[in-house]
Amino acid sequence: MSSGRLEAFTDAVIAIVMTIMVLDLRPPTGHTFGALHPLVPKLLVYLLSFTFLAIYWNNHHHLMQVVERIDGRVMWANMGLLFFLSLTPAATDWLGPNTDTTAPVVVYGGVLLGSALAYFVLAQTLLALHPADSPLAQALGKDWKGKLSVVAYVVAGVVAFAVPEAAIALDVAVAVVWLVPDRRIARVTLDRPPEDS
Repeated sequence: MSSGRLEAFTDAVIAIVMTIMVLDLRPPTGHTFGALHPLVPKLLVYLLSFTFLAIYWNNHHHLMQVVERIDGRVMWANMGLLFFLSLTPAATDWLGPNTDTTAPVVVYGGVLLGSALAYFVLAQTLLALHPADSPLAQALGKDWKGKLSVVAYVVAGVVAFAVPEAAIALDVAVAVVWLVPDRRIARVTLDRPPEDS
């Protein structure tokens, strides 16, 4: 399988996950703007989850731009990422009306942590296939942002047992950090000479 096929498959799965997630949103029972008020927490959690899925989609796309080859281990590592991302709709649906309750916050954070760890495993599996001076290795570097995100999710999981809202704030902070464009891969792809057609 080519990296292009792997990327296309991942794109399709993430699109399906986003579609499933939006189907869990229900219109308010009333017919006034006030009827929207009870839906605000659920909409905010939906926005957070959509943002995380978009971040993974973007990062996966950029990652595949510097991948030269894949193997069976990479395909399974990618499946691990898709497994955790596919849990996002259920975790979002449970957290939406329960942002002040420990269990839904911990489970939601667990899905975020699992996704981050799976992405890290995917990156490491790809690095094992490429030389140390490859564009992929240059683009990923030490990946401090990815490693610190994992630490933040672990801290959020612990904090959730005392103050669930603070754990959600940590999850939001990670999303904000990742919304800032990551220039590592862009720099490498811009420095590469164009391939002959």
